[in-house]
Amino acid sequence: MKKILIINGPNLNLLGKREPTIYGNASFEDYLETLRSRYPQCDIAYYQSNIEGEMINKIHEVGFTYDGIILNAGAYTHTSIALHDAIKAVTTPVVEVHISNVHAREPFRHVSMLSAACRGVVIGFGLDSYRLALESFIG
Repeated sequence: MKKILIINGPNLNLLGKREPTIYGNASFEDYLETLRSRYPQCDIAYYQSNIEGEMINKIHEVGFTYDGIILNAGAYTHTSIALHDAIKAVTTPVVEVHISNVHAREPFRHVSMLSAACRGVVIGFGLDSYRLALESFIG
């Protein structure tokens, strides 16, 4: 059984309530149950934090034992060299995900500090971005 951790960063705890025209109306918890039902061959753990250091600690905690990390770092994507370094420091591959097409939004969202450290990036498919990232670990 593949062990996958999904890490969501700041403000993603508000999915379903936050800017529904960009992020949709579904909560992440509801979507997570859909993923777990659809992929019983995966042990899908979930972690959300609005605090950069806690996200780094979680990457360190699982980064040598899990089969994959799906990371939506939210706004930290565009600012965090520390998250980049944490991804580079571990052996577990990381796929960066974004719900919206960040390249169709504000210019400051066009640059990711994380992409170069990640195995791949999935952008702009709504919550389905997580499914696509998960499938990259299944093969």
